Amino acid sequence: QVQAVESGGGLVQAGGSLRLSCAASGRTFITYPMGWFRQAPGKEREFVAAIRWSDASANYAESVKGRFTISRDNAKTTIYLQMNSLKPEDTAVYYCTRDQYRSGAFSASAYDYWGQGTQVTVSS
Repeated sequence: QVQAVESGGGLVQAGGSLRLSCAASGRTFITYPMGWFRQAPGKEREFVAAIRWSDASANYAESVKGRFTISRDNAKTTIYLQMNSLKPEDTAVYYCTRDQYRSGAFSASAYDYWGQGTQVTVSS
């Protein structure tokens, strides 16, 4: 069964940190870049970060550069999102997903096998 399962969300005060995890099951994930997206209430799903399994090269949305770090553990087929200096505007459901076209695209339409999401709430 192919799936991505997120964990690690929660409630944190502004300026705090959280680390999200995404366990990707099924060999199909290991050959595709993986990404994190987020969706706040009433807003479209937006790109956060993506990483390649092979060389850990990563891309970030401008809004999180310098604060978030994406990483991977190939042996565990798990990717992580370390989120520091959190802001109330980071509040959203965070999703882990696969870049199905290996394109490095920032659009959600380029991704498939979405996880169920994990809620991150940052209080001011």
